[in-house]
Amino acid sequence: MSTLSRSDVANLARLARIDMTDEELDHLATEMDVILTAVARVQEVATADIKPTSHPIPINNVTRPDVVRPSLSPDEALSGAPAQEEGRFRVPQILGEEA
Repeated sequence: MSTLSRSDVANLARLARIDMTDEELDHLATEMDVILTAVARVQEVATADIKPTSHPIPINNVTRPDVVRPSLSPDEALSGAPAQEEGRFRVPQILGEEA
C-alpha cells in the first residue's frame, strides 16, 4: 500500500507549475493515494507468464485492395465551383499578403 503525502503532491504540483490551494492539495493527496493503491493491486495480480496487451482479443486491420478507378477530370471537378482560377478553386483570402 502506497502513501502519498501532501508534501509529495505539493512537490509534484510545483514541478508541473500548477498553483494549488491547501484544500486542493489535501484532496488530491487522498485521490492520488487511492489511484496508486489500485495500481499496486493490479501489479500484484499481473504475472510473468501473461503477455502484456492493449486489447483482450487480437485485432487485425481489415483493408480493401487498392484499385485504380476512373475519377473526375480537372474540368469536371471545377464545373460546380463558384469561382476558379488557373485550373484551381478560387477562394477568399484568409491570411495577410505575406506568403
